[in-house]
Amino acid sequence: MDRWVGKTAVVTGASSGIGAALSVELANAGVNVVGLARRTAPIDALKSQVKGVGSITARQCDVSSAGGVAAAFQWIEDSFGCVHILINNAGVLLQGGITDVGNDMLSEEDVLSVIDINLKGPILCARHAIASMRSNDFDGHVVNINSIAGHYVPWSSKFNVYTSTKYGITGFTASLLNELSDHNNKIKVTSVSPGLVRTAMATGAEDHVPALRPKDVADAVLYVLSTPPTVNINELTITPVTERRL
Repeated sequence: MDRWVGKTAVVTGASSGIGAALSVELANAGVNVVGLARRTAPIDALKSQVKGVGSITARQCDVSSAGGVAAAFQWIEDSFGCVHILINNAGVLLQGGITDVGNDMLSEEDVLSVIDINLKGPILCARHAIASMRSNDFDGHVVNINSIAGHYVPWSSKFNVYTSTKYGITGFTASLLNELSDHNNKIKVTSVSPGLVRTAMATGAEDHVPALRPKDVADAVLYVLSTPPTVNINELTITPVTERRL
């Protein structure tokens, strides 16, 4: 992680769960973190956990809003300069049906919210982050927090369009890698796909079911970032020991 000390990382969905753990671990590794979320107070509260030489700065941003994302990245560029690392972590899972066959159909607003936050947001953020990396002539790293649900559809239909968005992240990561390769660009892109993680999103999961801690996922991301400039981990799947296919 030495090459990232003093550099700037943007973490979306930084107010809780994996995003909060990532912000703290990166700051403790010497990285200056800009945490994006709709609520900034929880990000500000993370500063007390920073023991390293890095920092955490909160910025309000709804990643589903193209204008909001553009404004946030312009502010980051003006305040910090280059975006060296982008971690697309913001995500939402709203349980319910795609249709009304089970009498629990999600509202149209909820369906569009899941798609906008989980898929549109990462694409918008990556476009701005890569533009910053290129304008500053820096070979940075984009990490997309995916899910095992981006590789197979779990047994429960309550995942509804969430799985579609995570399959979309798998495809987006591969497409972005191909585009960068076509132009001999050395910016890295990695998809990190956790199994069940004990976060607010996993509310309802049984306590005895094996699950990762948010810090486990953060440690995996730091491992990905620590690889040498000549090595890219395209996909990393991380699950708790004894987790079965959901």
